Amino acid sequence: MPTIPLTDPLRIEYENLFNSCLLRPERISAIEGLINGLIANKERYQTVSEIQGVPWSFIAVIHNMEASQNFTKHLHNGDPLSARTVQVPAGRPKKGNPPFTWEESACDALAIKGLSAQNDWSLAGTLYQLERYNGFGYRLYHPHVLTPYLWSYSNLYTSGKYVSDGTWSDTAPSKQCGSAVLLRRMAESGAVEFPDQPAPKPEATPLVVAYSLSKSTDPSVVTRTQELQNWLNTFPGIFIKPDGVPGNRTSEAYKKVVGTYLLGDPRG
Repeated sequence: MPTIPLTDPLRIEYENLFNSCLLRPERISAIEGLINGLIANKERYQTVSEIQGVPWSFIAVIHNMEASQNFTKHLHNGDPLSARTVQVPAGRPKKGNPPFTWEESACDALAIKGLSAQNDWSLAGTLYQLERYNGFGYRLYHPHVLTPYLWSYSNLYTSGKYVSDGTWSDTAPSKQCGSAVLLRRMAESGAVEFPDQPAPKPEATPLVVAYSLSKSTDPSVVTRTQELQNWLNTFPGIFIKPDGVPGNRTSEAYKKVVGTYLLGDPRG
């Protein structure tokens, strides 16, 4: 399948999608369950991370997508470790003899994708590598649908998927939680960070705006709110859309940083 370079416009697209990603309320319990499983096995993911130089969180969400967090299956495609892979990529790992350990198979899966510490593991770079791992078929041939491999279980995806190799359905929904959605929730909880997310400036002070669920008709208030949202986004683990609305998500982020909700928030 053709590849796509990580251009500046594509980098901006990934960052905007991640910032605007909202978890579907009816899926939150399932998402939290998946994340709990990934974090419980963080040590195993870190073992491979130390060998290959790939972030443990990337390995973890790929493992969820390809093998449903099953350590008896290849990271390549979910085939059993008792033999070399049969599905694409077939015949992996080429070295050694089955049964393979999960760790040696995982290292092989990452290596054949050219993934190492030398890759760009910024927020946009990570999302790019996630999409590349599964292939750019959605982007190239069905651009009206954001790939569920990243965005399923969020507001960014409803339906549309390949139901089998080369067979497309506009109405079929993905039943898996997207890898970027898992990373989004992990980032919100502080379980993962991205190297390009700037640390807060020590001299920075929060701009004061009042809680509201609607956008103000006063342009200066909208601007001040967006500045506050951009300031909040400088903190690791906080990702909110700078939409100028000082609502629930902005108030919750404000509480994480400052310790109190926005003025006027009924929860505070």
